[in-house]
Amino acid sequence: MRSSANAVQRSLRRMTLGAILALLVQSGFGVAVNLFETIPKHHSGANPINYLSGSYRSVVWAMGHGAGSLVVHTVLGLILILMSISIVVRALSLKSTWIAAWSILGLLLILGAGFNGASSLDYNEDVSSLVMALLAFGSIACYAIMTYLLASFEWRHHYETS
Repeated sequence: MRSSANAVQRSLRRMTLGAILALLVQSGFGVAVNLFETIPKHHSGANPINYLSGSYRSVVWAMGHGAGSLVVHTVLGLILILMSISIVVRALSLKSTWIAAWSILGLLLILGAGFNGASSLDYNEDVSSLVMALLAFGSIACYAIMTYLLASFEWRHHYETS
């Protein structure tokens, strides 16, 4: 049983490290979009009456008609949502309150960043980009804490069984 938990911990530690690296790459593309790309004020999802349907149209527009850095930024954001959901599922299987809590917070911050990214596309306001970046940095912190906790658990279990 203990070796199974250790395998899950090692796997989850690799997943959180992967999420940190993906978030850093995502943030780099976000800076490039902010500095070098202009989002048109009028596209299929701009200034929606219904936020969710407008944001959906904005994201589809960004993937199909945006500049290369915007396309990569958008696709990476969607991949990060899937990654963070899988991290939560794996973390819950460990039955560790702290690991689960940090993973859920990381997911919520990524979702918040995604919604602010959609708002940035929808309404073209700089504050949405700022909030998106700050939430992404917060999720990096969550995954860094998780990586630390998972490594310390693994070392502690190693010395307990030796």
